[in-house]
Amino acid sequence: MLTQTQQQAAAKEFAEFWKDKGYEKGQSQQFWMSLLTEVFGVADIKSFMAFEEQVKLDHTSFIDVLIPSTHVMIEQKSIDKDLHKPIKQSDGSLLSPFQQAKRYAGELPYSQRPRWIITCNFKEFLVYDMENPNGEPQSILLQNLEKEYYRLSFITDSGNEHLKREMEISIQAGQIVGVLYDEILKQYRNPNSEETLKSLNMLCVRLVFCLYAEDAGIFGKRSMFHDYLAQYSAKEMRTKLIEFFKILDTKIADRDPYLDDDLAAFPYVNGGLFADESIEIPQFTDKIKDLLLTKSSDDFDWSKISPTIFGAVFESTLNPETRRSGGMHYTSIENIHKVIDPLFLDNLRAQLAQIKDIKAAKTQKQAIGRFRQSLSELVFLDPACGSGNFLTETYLSLRRLENEAILVTTKGQMMMDFGDVIKVSIGQFYGIEINDFAVTVAKTALWIAESQMMHETETIIRHDLDFLPLKSYANITEGNALHVDWESIVPKEKLSYIMGNPPFVGYSLQSKEQKEDIQNIMPNGTKNVDYVALWYYQAAKLIKETAIRVAFVSTNSITQGEQVAAVWKPLFDDYKIHIDFAHRTFRWDSEASLKAHVHCVIVGFSIAENKEKRSLFDGERVKLVDNINAYLVDADNIIIESRNKALCSIPDMLKGSIPVDNGNFLMDSSERNDLINNEPQADKFIKRFLGAREFLHNEERWCLWLTDANPAELKSMPLVLKRIQNVKEFRLASTKAATRKYADYPTKFMEIRQPDSEYIIFPRHSSENRRYIPIGYVSADVICGDANLMIPNATLYHFGVLTSNIHMAWMRTVCGRLEMRYRYSKDIVYNNFPWPTPTAEQKAKIEQTAQAILDARALFPDSSLADLYDELTMPDELRKAHQANDRAVREAYGRAWDKQSESECVAHLMEMYKAMTK
Repeated sequence: MLTQTQQQAAAKEFAEFWKDKGYEKGQSQQFWMSLLTEVFGVADIKSFMAFEEQVKLDHTSFIDVLIPSTHVMIEQKSIDKDLHKPIKQSDGSLLSPFQQAKRYAGELPYSQRPRWIITCNFKEFLVYDMENPNGEPQSILLQNLEKEYYRLSFITDSGNEHLKREMEISIQAGQIVGVLYDEILKQYRNPNSEETLKSLNMLCVRLVFCLYAEDAGIFGKRSMFHDYLAQYSAKEMRTKLIEFFKILDTKIADRDPYLDDDLAAFPYVNGGLFADESIEIPQFTDKIKDLLLTKSSDDFDWSKISPTIFGAVFESTLNPETRRSGGMHYTSIENIHKVIDPLFLDNLRAQLAQIKDIKAAKTQKQAIGRFRQSLSELVFLDPACGSGNFLTETYLSLRRLENEAILVTTKGQMMMDFGDVIKVSIGQFYGIEINDFAVTVAKTALWIAESQMMHETETIIRHDLDFLPLKSYANITEGNALHVDWESIVPKEKLSYIMGNPPFVGYSLQSKEQKEDIQNIMPNGTKNVDYVALWYYQAAKLIKETAIRVAFVSTNSITQGEQVAAVWKPLFDDYKIHIDFAHRTFRWDSEASLKAHVHCVIVGFSIAENKEKRSLFDGERVKLVDNINAYLVDADNIIIESRNKALCSIPDMLKGSIPVDNGNFLMDSSERNDLINNEPQADKFIKRFLGAREFLHNEERWCLWLTDANPAELKSMPLVLKRIQNVKEFRLASTKAATRKYADYPTKFMEIRQPDSEYIIFPRHSSENRRYIPIGYVSADVICGDANLMIPNATLYHFGVLTSNIHMAWMRTVCGRLEMRYRYSKDIVYNNFPWPTPTAEQKAKIEQTAQAILDARALFPDSSLADLYDELTMPDELRKAHQANDRAVREAYGRAWDKQSESECVAHLMEMYKAMTK
């Protein structure tokens, strides 16, 4: 890592060496390799960047430089080329270097598209931010590189500095509001009343809007709001604010003609933001005045906030629950685009790219007009919109496309006829939100977004536009989305897309009211599903016989385990939906200060005919497939339902035994030794006990196993009797009738399933970081607890198939999850698994490789299974033994799967399952 001083010296030396040099074909690679190694310290330059990557247009072209890790594309020209002017291409078209690079970018897969485009002619770097493709590029001159080298640091910074800055500014804004909120709250007479909190929330929204409006130039000039309040003392500010808010809500024509000039200069705002005169505003103090005028105004530029992030941060800052937990919640812009890009934005970008390639000017102009009109006709609904981040980011994205289309028309020249220049309106965006304050924040975030995008349009057409009075209304409705008729919010004939991030809430955490919602909405009395499933059903009902497309962020549990049948079978069978695209499980980082990560999927679906390939995203990879099923696998719409008996002829899998003893039967080694020292006769009734942790980590735990103890033996052990008495009392105190019944049998585990022969033990929960769930053989003398499953009378052949990656691939797809940990079940995973029909030779081979796995483990007697199956520490002998077993099991299926290709494996297993269950 180079120090700042070293980088500065290297940048100076680099600039001096390359002064007046620059031949495109002969020196481009040397130029960039030198810059990134010498100035930015890239060590492995060959793997960091790629030169002359092929891209297929109507002919084969080559990208000069592509840097995948930081999403940077570079178009290099000779020193004599003007980066701002078009250059004749091989196909005869005239394109600027930036337009040329954008054309290349449009042909790349979604995951490889550049975030940044740099055009360079050896003496100047033009940097284009593709989050704002219509903005002016940053210009960095080679001669200034010594002082400005840091402006190119994003090339090697995979953290996306632009978005980081936007995020940091927005979070800082939230912190400012939080401090202001706390100080004003102290001045209220009833600070804990609901009326006070509602008034304070609305006051903060108004203040934020005014602070933003003065910095963004909406009020006419900067610091107008600050200067108006600064002339008054703290004691006067309450009265002056009330007067000020009333003026903002009064049309110019209706104002007092003798109004003071400083108030009369403010425009009419409209939009209802300042309409409610009943909100309570307390007296201000000198500290509040200083916070408002200095910290909130002088020291901070509100025009730089991201309305997408800030809306959520602002709402959570003033939300009592999130304030108590000390965090600010927001959904990252990157994650929002995982939803909206494949839902509609990628298609719109492709349409615009095609239009830009039209050579005939008149034809292109007509196409641009139709494209812009189509943008204005799209209508969006977020039925759990919160502070409006999905709606806000979608609005920004559509307006950026519109601005890009306008730029194609104007070609950078001043626009003369601009009467109806902006067609996309926030009136196209609808939301439903249960929290009244979040509704207000969502509307304000959309207004701020509208202001920012209008400013960008002004830059393109080189004319000022009037933002105030607010002409567009954000259609955000306060209400419970599950109790509101969505068609009353927006008619489905008008609606284009439904999207969002509905509340997750697993069944065990649901309130009584939420469980009633599930009973009322889900078919067939389904109970154990996540709350988010209800939004799928409400959407599926609405989109019947329409072309509306839907995409929701959801907990990954609705695509795993028993929930799959409950949620998806009716959606496929009754509503005839199909999945258009999906993101397989990924970590959804939705908060700034709090780090309680949630593992999510994104599912896009519709009912309308779709002949296109489906996009299946898995991390950074995307695969085009014919079908995506409920497990988010490229396979038919097969649902694995709970089954009491195994599909194939295999030994039964049983649950472990359950003590229900309040800890009286179970003991650690120290407790065991104490009991034996005091009552030696208890020794023969103490057995080794295995929960999942004890099995995986080789930990010692013991239990009293009194099934064969006679009364005389029990009477001779008062300490054991005391434990038995405790068990009886614990069971009698239970609220469950079945438990109270077993108080009559206090010497026994409540549920006993212990086999009388050796068995295979299977932990019910295991880390997702393991390629193989560790399973093993255990003696009948060892008691298996219910944290495990067990298979008595299982052979080496059974062990070999179950420990194979074929079975693990099936398990990973259909099992439930606890967070991301595997939750193995007998009724979903084991009983439904399609076993092979091996030849005698193949079966013998599996038995041989299964024994080799056990032998490899035996080489490391001091290592626990958790150690042996850690991907970092797995011994070579064990890994090779598993790989040999995997090959043997694959051969038994008669398939030649690559050992890494789980999706192909699972698709075939599902076909087998389908055939077996007909």
